[in-house]
Amino acid sequence: MDNKLDISVIVPLYNEEGNARELHKRIVEACGPLGKTYEIIFVDDGSNDETVKNCQGLAPLRLIRFRKNYGQTAGFDAGIKAARGEVVITMDGDLQNDPRDIKLLLEKMNEGFDVVSGWRFARKDPFMKKLSSRMANLLRKILVEDNIHDSGCSLKAYKRECFKDVDLFGEMHRFMPAILQFDGYKVGEVKVNHFPRIHGKTKYNWKRGVKGIVDMISIWFWRKYSNRPVHLFGGGGIFFSLAGFAILIWMAVEKIFFKASLSEKIWPLIGVFLVMVGIQLFIFGLLADILLKNYYKNRGTMNYSIKEIIES
Repeated sequence: MDNKLDISVIVPLYNEEGNARELHKRIVEACGPLGKTYEIIFVDDGSNDETVKNCQGLAPLRLIRFRKNYGQTAGFDAGIKAARGEVVITMDGDLQNDPRDIKLLLEKMNEGFDVVSGWRFARKDPFMKKLSSRMANLLRKILVEDNIHDSGCSLKAYKRECFKDVDLFGEMHRFMPAILQFDGYKVGEVKVNHFPRIHGKTKYNWKRGVKGIVDMISIWFWRKYSNRPVHLFGGGGIFFSLAGFAILIWMAVEKIFFKASLSEKIWPLIGVFLVMVGIQLFIFGLLADILLKNYYKNRGTMNYSIKEIIES
């Protein structure tokens, strides 16, 4: 089997029986005129409708089936690991993304970008979904700082090399541009079409929103302190310990020099509590530092990424 393909289009599907065949047709119509070799990978995320049946007979198509529903991020991860294309295109399976925009992503990538994210400039979603997305984007700009407008858009293009030693968990597929930008990859953005959902039901709910916020905090920590967790936890530990010692010294001065009664005051307990919290945070920072070093050692990588080596 020839592993050298130009494009891999990856689409997770979960109960999209009304969209699968039409989406495949649109992808073929969009990729055919590009003059590039391509493959289409559908990942069935444990659908309990006729999605898999409707995919039968479609060509070209590689269908990956999960035993149960694991989530969209797992679908993207499985598809990416199976992809053979030099450029990986990801998109939703609900017909809201337009495969014709793949051409725009590739053109933008030719300008020197490693990642190109779609921007649903004129979204066709219900008001509440758009409102929640805008609130999430505001929080993302504060914590993640990836300099794109619409991280929730699944229509993205990546160079294959972007996924070296990358595993996706939780809702991390939304924040791949931020993660890759943190590693030094060049991230761009283009405006893309967005259509209203016609068939099936949306899979987004408040639970996914909460998971997304947790993942954002994780990315913030990784971006800021992935190579120095002891600075965060150790610094906090020193702060709390010093505050606790200051309170205890103040209480000692009152007791010794001013004969104050401390039996009815809560400040001594607060001082001891802050000292204990500070010590625990500092120890946690040391342990996190050891774990992080072992993490890089076991993966055979370091906390930097080499783009190329030039010899002369």
